[in-house]
Amino acid sequence: MTPPIPYLNIKSTPKNTYDAIVVGSGISGGWAAKELCEKGLKVLLLERGRPVEHNIDYKTAMKHPWEFENRLQLTAKDTTENPVQSKCYAYTEATRDFFVNDRENPYEQIKDFNWIRGYQVGGRSLTWGRQCYRLSDLDFEANAKEGIATDWPIRYKDIAPWYSYVEKFVGISGNADGLAHLPDGEFLPPMEMNCLEKEMQIRIRQAYRDRTMVIGRTANLSQAHGGRGPCQYRNLCARGCPYGGYFSSNSATIPAAIATGNLTIRPFSAVSEVLYDEQKQRATGVRIIDTQTKESTEYFARIIFLNASTINTAMILLNSVSNRFPNGLGNGSDQVGRNLMDHHHSVGAGGTFDGLTDQYYKGRRPNVVYFPRFRNVNTDSQKDYVRGFGYQGDGERSGWQDMMISEKGWGESMKEKITTPGPWTFWMGAWGETLPYEDNRVTLSPDKKDPIGLPLVQVNFEFKENEKQMRKDMKQSAIELLNTCGFNTINGFDYHSPGGSCVHEMGTARMGNDPKTSVLNAYNQLHEVPNVFVTDGSAMTSSGCVNPSLTYMALTARACDFAVSEAKKINI
Repeated sequence: MTPPIPYLNIKSTPKNTYDAIVVGSGISGGWAAKELCEKGLKVLLLERGRPVEHNIDYKTAMKHPWEFENRLQLTAKDTTENPVQSKCYAYTEATRDFFVNDRENPYEQIKDFNWIRGYQVGGRSLTWGRQCYRLSDLDFEANAKEGIATDWPIRYKDIAPWYSYVEKFVGISGNADGLAHLPDGEFLPPMEMNCLEKEMQIRIRQAYRDRTMVIGRTANLSQAHGGRGPCQYRNLCARGCPYGGYFSSNSATIPAAIATGNLTIRPFSAVSEVLYDEQKQRATGVRIIDTQTKESTEYFARIIFLNASTINTAMILLNSVSNRFPNGLGNGSDQVGRNLMDHHHSVGAGGTFDGLTDQYYKGRRPNVVYFPRFRNVNTDSQKDYVRGFGYQGDGERSGWQDMMISEKGWGESMKEKITTPGPWTFWMGAWGETLPYEDNRVTLSPDKKDPIGLPLVQVNFEFKENEKQMRKDMKQSAIELLNTCGFNTINGFDYHSPGGSCVHEMGTARMGNDPKTSVLNAYNQLHEVPNVFVTDGSAMTSSGCVNPSLTYMALTARACDFAVSEAKKINI
């Protein structure tokens, strides 16, 4: 029998060709997929990790604490196998499946940096903290005014309509507070403060002219919205919410993209590089490594969005080398991988409050109260540091978990003691801005590989003098504020957590006007490769002090609109 002729598979390229490729399915990648699909493009969404389907794959969402083998406590095995991931506040026995295994996903810490990751469809949108605040021109203008790093190529007016656009879809509960440096948005009804928080809000207004406390603005639905929710006040968000009570790619943007009929999702797909055509001076697609089979495959598209998260996006760009770009795709400025930022936190104070013992609260509100930035805003300038910080906090009454350690006895008397609410307490922790420094950076190991053959990522990051000086004020101001508001037994704290611990990493492919000092233009487009866009945290030119995910979403929607418009004009 004559063997079959080994014809070249000339159909492979058309089969693997799409209008657009989106790399990463987290908060920004989900938005890119939704926007591009809804604009009529056939989109391939590549995810390094496993599939996670809304509702079906939230295995622990409805479990009670006593149904877990270790009652939600971390074991020695957890901390040994996952020494980095287990340091994340959201990592528990109930949520660990939404975090990578550290042993299977190594990286090099030149200096301590906790790289928290979630390799699954939805990425870290399943475990994020959900606080949503807009940047203002206080943030967008700061670099230019202070001569630090490079200027943002946009101002608040450029992104404000896109903040509104994404807020209306996401569903953010919050209150219009009328602060110029913390712009109001499109809000669902705010969640309610408890009695201690309301009392504290009154006392702050009476004592200070430059400080206030507001209810947190959170992507938890205070009422049904867009076929999702409402929030059930279970505060188990990081397990995945069967009610769709909080925003995630899985519950919101990916279903919207699927509904168009234009989306294809390929899980287990680690992008190793962006393919570049030197003659066309355009990217033609991406090469992926299947994380299960280790096989390499190429996919092609006219438009490419990189949303793999800050450090992985830097890795992809740095690993995409060619004659034109020997140091990485779009890296003529030598800024790819540099200017890594993360908010510094784990510093603040707590105290107890006498009174209100006849009042309590209902449910477990998945939200905080927020103290907007007051340093270096108007006339209040600090000599020791630039920029500023905000506090997140909450008031609550001590419960049986707090008293089990201190109470002695047994039987009925002990049960009565530990089931009687304890004193009111208040905790407030600061989130501070970190400046962009060129030597805080991501690089690739020249000789070491990860388990699937990609260059091992190296992270070299430290908080510097400006952040250290700010931390002193973050702690002292919290102590002073609690004391002014009448709290007792006040204790300040500073846990000196390393970079990455806030899980707000950003800045490795910053936006800017000048291609010599920045990677992306005002529309998140690579200066040097016009059909490649980066809209995850990599794009940030400075960090501000507020939670950044809302800004990633707004930048993504804006860039998608621009990309499709440019494609129609045959500019990309």
